[in-house]
Amino acid sequence: MATIAASPGISQTASALRRLYFTRFAFAIVWALVTIATAKEIGPLTVVLFVLYPLFDVGAAIYDLRSSRTTGSPTLLYVNIAVSLITAVGVGVACASGVPAVLRVWGAWAIVAGLVQLIVGVTRRGMGGQWPMIISGGISVLAGGSFIAAASADNPSLTNAAGYAIPGAIFFLIAAFRLGRTAKGN
Repeated sequence: MATIAASPGISQTASALRRLYFTRFAFAIVWALVTIATAKEIGPLTVVLFVLYPLFDVGAAIYDLRSSRTTGSPTLLYVNIAVSLITAVGVGVACASGVPAVLRVWGAWAIVAGLVQLIVGVTRRGMGGQWPMIISGGISVLAGGSFIAAASADNPSLTNAAGYAIPGAIFFLIAAFRLGRTAKGN
């Protein structure tokens, strides 16, 4: 099978995205484990953790924007930044109202962020390594709907919302490995 050499811009972007995806994998795994262990009720640490995750997403989107100036349209990354900032504030406020409110905000964010991730992955398919991001975006949309539904349960819990980060982390890891070939210019 013949391979087509990637342009320097795409190769550099793929390398930067690969580093970002490895970082997002590590952050999400650590965040999920700490959050699952501590999110039995809404306390100060739970609030910080649930606000931190969308803020980390903002930082990742900013890094992605700066890294991918040579490829694609940045509009969806700006949307992601705005939605994640609104979510961080929304989760902070929702924590004062209880678990159902947090699940509704978290679910809405998962749906919107998943749609953005899905669209970004589709528009970057030519770069390689984006299928895991496309699948992850679709799963995020479904998970968001389940969080909103879970908010109406008799005894809603934040554990599933925290566990939601684990599949996303795995998809970031897979995408990072898949981008390795493009990052090397193959």
